[in-house]
Amino acid sequence: MRKVINLRENKIEYTLKISKQAKRVRLVIYCDGSFVVTIPKNMNANIIEQIIIKKSQWIINKLEYFKNNPGRRSIRGSEKDYKEHKDQSLALAKKRIEHFNQFYNFKFNKISIKNQKTRWGSCSKKGNLNFNYRISLIPEKFADYIIVHELCHLKEFNHSKKFWILVGKAVPNYLELKRNLNNI
Repeated sequence: MRKVINLRENKIEYTLKISKQAKRVRLVIYCDGSFVVTIPKNMNANIIEQIIIKKSQWIINKLEYFKNNPGRRSIRGSEKDYKEHKDQSLALAKKRIEHFNQFYNFKFNKISIKNQKTRWGSCSKKGNLNFNYRISLIPEKFADYIIVHELCHLKEFNHSKKFWILVGKAVPNYLELKRNLNNI
């Protein structure tokens, strides 16, 4: 459902999604400038606007950033491409996780390949590692960085200094790769 809210003298449009699976409010601003608010099914509507207002500076900054950086784009591909590359991406992820996990020895639940719009990968609290199917279509050094990044979230579920030290042990040039990832 489309909504509009006034934030710091700006009329901001957003899409409100109600989810049975959501346990908390989630605010997402995509690279195309779309703003999506996902809420749990039984949440009071008054609380939603309060949360958005509380995060107004972050929202305005992100919208401005994507407006001024149009080179950033969605990494989601077509359903046909996803189906065509899903198996090879899963094989790559499994092989590289096995390689890097000899060093880290982290326990994880399962590995999934998805057609995500803006993410290269994610790690859930349940220990599930998810990767965009395009990891098999990019240079291996970038795929390795993404895989190590998500693998390290099994130990540090944040982007703290400890997390980046962990990443740097297997991928010493992670800063350069991180900087250039959106240009590939």
